[in-house]
Amino acid sequence: MSEYLPKEVRAGLELARKSDRKKRSRLRVKVGDQTFTILRHWEEGFALDKEDAPHLRGLVDVYDGARHLSQCLIVASSEEEGEMVYEFKWSTAAKDSAPLDYSREENAPVALIEK
Repeated sequence: MSEYLPKEVRAGLELARKSDRKKRSRLRVKVGDQTFTILRHWEEGFALDKEDAPHLRGLVDVYDGARHLSQCLIVASSEEEGEMVYEFKWSTAAKDSAPLDYSREENAPVALIEK
């Protein structure tokens, strides 16, 4: 059906589709003090709007709204249909607490109450 539409109409529809994806997406990638909206996200990488995003490379942070999801090392891999595709070299999930350097027992007390 899209073959019968004029170029201008197809371009307008694609622009509206891209704008809708940006509004609905809560995922963001933060590089230094710059933030970019993630259009698509999968296990090995993510895609940003080609017009907004430069060729990013290096350490970035991925957020879902205000929640820090992961810290990743990325490289720009390709450009596809108006999107810049980035792949993870490694990705580490963000934690709320520091890792323990000992094993905690299941029935260990939470605190010590003294008399």
